[in-house]
Amino acid sequence: MQKKISPILNKAKNGEQSAYKTLLNLFWKDVYHFQFSKTKNEDEAEDITIKTFAKAFDKLDTFNEKYTFKTWLITISKNIYIDHLRKDKQQTISLHKNDNSVFEIQDNSPSAEDKIITEQNLAKLLAYIKKLKPHYQEIIQLRYFQEMSYKEIASELNEPMNNVKVKLLRARKLLAEIIKK
Repeated sequence: MQKKISPILNKAKNGEQSAYKTLLNLFWKDVYHFQFSKTKNEDEAEDITIKTFAKAFDKLDTFNEKYTFKTWLITISKNIYIDHLRKDKQQTISLHKNDNSVFEIQDNSPSAEDKIITEQNLAKLLAYIKKLKPHYQEIIQLRYFQEMSYKEIASELNEPMNNVKVKLLRARKLLAEIIKK
């Protein structure tokens, strides 16, 4: 299998979009099933799988061909899952019946200043998104502003789900490049 993957990896390293799509199609199920076994949630598993491929494709030049590509992807996916768990971990407070202590509950709601900053950042983000080609703008709009699932987007655009995933991955990458400039 690794010998079959090497030419595809070389094409992807040279920026050929069809190679990225091929890699995504070959390994999507493996990474997705790994994540679903961890999260037990389809949307989370899909999101983490997309992040896995995005990170892998960004770091493709660091892949060492002594190892199997699938193992490398699963390792990246595992690390993203661990980061995901860290972000979701919430503090718990233990209250005892006979404890007369007073707990100060922190208000995490945004202040007026925070809301203004968020609105300004959103305006900047929308301006960056408008620099993308229309089909990339549409897919970002559907996923992040209308919060549609990949399945819903595929249905809306009348495209296979893997095409939607590749387009979204590409749109995010292009958007990141625009923002960096």
